[in-house]
Amino acid sequence: MHYDVIVIGAGSMGMAAGYFLSNSGKKTLLVDSFNPPHNKGSHHGDTRIIRHAYGEGEKYVPLALKAQELWNDLEKVMGKQLFLQTGVLNVGYEKSDFIQNIISSSKTYSLPLEILSSIDVNKRWPGIILPDEYIGCFEPTSGVLKCEECIEAYRELAERKGATIITNSKVKEIMVHDKRVTIKTDEHTFSANALVLSAGAWSGSLLSMLDLNLPLNPVRKTFAWFDVNEDLYNHNGFPAFSFETFQGHYYGFPNIDGSGLKVGRHDGGETINPDEAILGFGELETDAADLRQFLQRYMPYTQQLKYGKTCMYTLTPDEDFIIDLHPTYSNIAIASGFSGHGFKFSSVVGQILSELIISGKTEQNISAFSINRFE
Repeated sequence: MHYDVIVIGAGSMGMAAGYFLSNSGKKTLLVDSFNPPHNKGSHHGDTRIIRHAYGEGEKYVPLALKAQELWNDLEKVMGKQLFLQTGVLNVGYEKSDFIQNIISSSKTYSLPLEILSSIDVNKRWPGIILPDEYIGCFEPTSGVLKCEECIEAYRELAERKGATIITNSKVKEIMVHDKRVTIKTDEHTFSANALVLSAGAWSGSLLSMLDLNLPLNPVRKTFAWFDVNEDLYNHNGFPAFSFETFQGHYYGFPNIDGSGLKVGRHDGGETINPDEAILGFGELETDAADLRQFLQRYMPYTQQLKYGKTCMYTLTPDEDFIIDLHPTYSNIAIASGFSGHGFKFSSVVGQILSELIISGKTEQNISAFSINRFE
């Protein structure tokens, strides 16, 4: 069967792209190896942080603000809450690049930001104990996205607009010929005028079929939930957080509807083959121990480990994204290498991918995410 566009990988970015393409009137097919939302990639675990004043660099701020606008639009269309405005507390050494980027981007884009001493943080949130050498940067308008519900929403809307979604179907071959693309799975062959490839940890092997060898490194990551005193850590008064400490970079979420305090480590992780079984949470001794030492030091009033999960990051060497057209085939758009901080942008990345396919360009500045930076 022939389509206007095929999307390989219907997770965070791909599902959003499928919606925007089908909403633009394109006959769209989405193909995924699993059944999104699923726990085999980078989009599960209930929640993701959305930050606006961005520690990873000012180039992300316009995308974050547009993404927030699109998430708000999605909430209105679906008539359900997908975003919780808990605020986000960023913590770190005052002179670090992470903290300085947050402060400078808030000034450049006139974003609300409260700069707090360690004493201020300790008073405002008694569940946190910060050492003197750290400061806090609190973003009151940022917060938490319900990640799996966001993907379910884009999936429902894409199907309403006529998109076809084929699940539990792995792409085995991609061929490009005469400005057409053909893909083969075990059971089917499909063709299209254009292709979007957004396959997460599997992007490397699929891109090799398109003569691209990009430096993508899939790594195993862990996160876990802990029982807490709700008076200290409930989402009505406690923010999502990102801590750049001397021990590592940690992030987390308040107790939401009795879930417990969720915490994970952003840096580190073991390189994996996504086609092989990944060790579950707790199969490495360091999984729980690493998170416990963070909590004991900075949030010591947390209690028992409830449970943990694993996911995958797909890292680029500079930990910036890849969002670009294929250097040879202008009818192929690629989104990959989101390096553990991409989900919040998936609404706007989906829109960008649809614009690249429809017109070959986008209103957003994606020059920093070019494929040719790796040449």
